[in-house]
Amino acid sequence: MVNLKNQKIFIFEFVSGGGYNQVDIPSSLFSEAYAMLRATIEDFFKLGFQITTLLDIRIEFLSQYLKADITKLVNKNDDYIKIYTECVKKSSYCFIIAPEFSNILYNLTKIAKDNKKTVLSVDLEGIRLGTSKLKTYNFFLENKVNTPQTYAIPFKKKFDLEFVLQKFDTLGCPIIIKPEDGVGSESIFYFETKAQIIHFFEDSNEKLDISRNFILQEYIDGEDLSVSIINGVSSKKPEAMNQIILSINAQSIKFKDPANDSIYLGGFTPVVDYEFLKDRLEKILKSMDLSSFRGYFGIDFIKKADNSIFFIEINPRLTTSYIGIRNILGYNPLEVLFNRDKPSLNLNRLPHQGFSKFNQLELKYFGDKTSNEIISIIIPKLMSLIPEIVTPPIALSKSVMDRDLLYYCFIATKTKDLDSSEKRISKIIKIFNDYNFKTIK
Repeated sequence: MVNLKNQKIFIFEFVSGGGYNQVDIPSSLFSEAYAMLRATIEDFFKLGFQITTLLDIRIEFLSQYLKADITKLVNKNDDYIKIYTECVKKSSYCFIIAPEFSNILYNLTKIAKDNKKTVLSVDLEGIRLGTSKLKTYNFFLENKVNTPQTYAIPFKKKFDLEFVLQKFDTLGCPIIIKPEDGVGSESIFYFETKAQIIHFFEDSNEKLDISRNFILQEYIDGEDLSVSIINGVSSKKPEAMNQIILSINAQSIKFKDPANDSIYLGGFTPVVDYEFLKDRLEKILKSMDLSSFRGYFGIDFIKKADNSIFFIEINPRLTTSYIGIRNILGYNPLEVLFNRDKPSLNLNRLPHQGFSKFNQLELKYFGDKTSNEIISIIIPKLMSLIPEIVTPPIALSKSVMDRDLLYYCFIATKTKDLDSSEKRISKIIKIFNDYNFKTIK
């Protein structure tokens, strides 16, 4: 095994690390992003790495909760790519968390590869495939696994309504419209009727970013789930992939009316019928050519009422579920990245140790403390009282008065089961109330 002590690693997360330095950071998106950064840094820290990371200067106070040796700040007028590249050059290893759209994840990973660094996140080939929903769809078809029918929506000055209506008739079921290079639940629209589609397309150019391509997808009704995998290559058998299923996770995705896109609310891990699903997925995964995806990645899928499985997309990066998964494993999942030639570990057979529910809380502050007092006095107290907080309550939006701000935080429980987690979350909400934070959702 590689001696990791004092090895230099650069860990970069796009949203909190300067990718939004010249625009407002959406608080909701940030709370999830910072939680992934903090969890990842902590687990690499436990392996003995010397860690460098970037942080947007607007959330400089959160550096105290990161176990990084060096935290470089990105200012509003900085070229974050330049700072990013300098950090890459000074490190031996890189781990990158970034959105797939606009080739952001691909371009950042390419910088690390061009500088001959060891990339521990997914490599370029996997990113190229996972970023494109159409390529992923064709990949699933080639590997003979169930996947919803998917079509590119033609665009000539505007999106082709007639094409969408025709496919809606052909499919005979609700449809989803989403970006071809989308990430998470971003810009996903759900339609049940022709009238909804026609109304939506009356001003579709305002709702859909015309600089991006969009797809139409058959809606599959069932449980929204994901499987988190570390895919390694045995040094003795380079052609053999060593897939380790870390967990299978439930995802809470709320579809609103067709005028608004969906919302990702979090999830929990492991799912109730974990062993049954894991056995099924192991067989399916072994039949697929996943050689393009090495390292940590996730696959979103739907389990229908008849227990059939439909693969939706591949996330070529660490996902939000990791924040909960690390709470239920008896080992450091990131250490597995360095044990690719040791299948004897047989981590697939290790039982989970408990249960974790991970979700974002939307809060409103009704007390009399200023924003600075909340940061310096209240947040340290909350962090001490609630170890489940991964991202403390933070408001990044502009507002005339502090009391108008919405605060977002991200929590992950560590309990024995779902019922225990629900009870603990109720206690957490009560603690927030004691400090004049009321939950909106």
